[in-house]
Amino acid sequence: MPDNFYAAGSPTTYTKSKMPFSWPSIPNPIPRRYRRRLRSKFRSSQSPASSITAIETSFNPTDTIRALRSHRWSVYDCQYLILIIFAIFALSISQAPGPLVKTGAAALLMGLLLVPITRQFFLPFLPIATWLFFFFNARFIPAEYRPHIWVKVLPALENIFYGANLSNILSAHQHVALDVLAWIPYGLLHFGGPVVWAGLMFIFGPPGIVPVYARTFGFLNITGVVIQLLFPCSPPWYENMYGLAPANYSMQGSPAGLARIDSLLGFDMYTSNFIASPLVFGAFPSLHSGNAVLEALFMSHCFPKLRPFVIAYAMWMWWATMYLSHHYAVDLVAGGFLAAIAFYIAKSSFLPRMQLDKMLRWDYDYVEVGDAPSGGYEYGLTTIDTDFRHDSSDEWTMGSSSSVSSGSRSPVDESGSSWEGETLASQASDSELSEVIVR
Repeated sequence: MPDNFYAAGSPTTYTKSKMPFSWPSIPNPIPRRYRRRLRSKFRSSQSPASSITAIETSFNPTDTIRALRSHRWSVYDCQYLILIIFAIFALSISQAPGPLVKTGAAALLMGLLLVPITRQFFLPFLPIATWLFFFFNARFIPAEYRPHIWVKVLPALENIFYGANLSNILSAHQHVALDVLAWIPYGLLHFGGPVVWAGLMFIFGPPGIVPVYARTFGFLNITGVVIQLLFPCSPPWYENMYGLAPANYSMQGSPAGLARIDSLLGFDMYTSNFIASPLVFGAFPSLHSGNAVLEALFMSHCFPKLRPFVIAYAMWMWWATMYLSHHYAVDLVAGGFLAAIAFYIAKSSFLPRMQLDKMLRWDYDYVEVGDAPSGGYEYGLTTIDTDFRHDSSDEWTMGSSSSVSSGSRSPVDESGSSWEGETLASQASDSELSEVIVR
């Protein structure tokens, strides 16, 4: 090699790093000249920031591996370490199903995370899946490793804070109409509501809000289950059945007021499930309350005009839990307080800000993450005192898209560059064009 090979002025070439293996590709049957014309026509009709609202359509696992290799690791990636710890713990104590089913489920999940079109949905869902797996396997924790069950603490706190047992007062006068009115939020909306709220936020909220909602929802419930395991307390139905007698982990759960719903419907919808509950003494904090308050806060963020409605929904859930004798008022306050902490942590650093002049997610040309600057500035020269930085988060972190900017006042494309005019000379992959033709 000549000595002056690296001398000034010598051309330097850069090559893309190659994957250690290649995936089979299908040749594009469209001639190159037509591809260029179609690409130019398609790009001229798009907003320069359309990638912000785009949905991943690739089935190529190489794209996922490339995104993971180019990911900038940060402290927020510790969330996956936390999820792995909880998943391993749940697997270690789980007694059902068998090892073949567990292995198959793990392989299926890894496959869904490897394919880009499914990864965009299942990656934010990981905290929720971990919570469900952790919760349903909590029943296998040996009783000798569990702490003492507190029977008198919650009734005492109820009398200290409110002067009476509000749950007993609300459930003293029962009627079939009240039973149905309490069943709707507690037995139906609690399970189906989060999906409905997520769908509304996806369509009418800013891009990236649903992954933040899913992760916040999952970690809130994981935290609640941990507290319930470390501080087990008896619910109101236990006091109605056993008084303040000491409890033990061999006792079964109870559907309480939901047993009247089973009688009304004529079949067992809740009784068997509540009798075999994984956390019979998981009264504090109330995750029915926590989830309802979290949903109300997220919906208020996206739809300020609906704030009275979603607050009424949270209050409806609070009344239903006490009327059905499943929680004390102090449980509800604790669950709501936990949800508020989770929401404002997400809002300060991860939650996309609403733009009141936008109606649908596809109307957004840029997204700003976190709390607004204290000065309340918008576009203009006054923004020069703002820290202009591109958010390093991507779909692997709390921010769901690398196109989301935090504090930046100008949209950026996926490569992080500013807007530039599109020409026929602009490079684009053939996979983009194939997607255009399919559409």
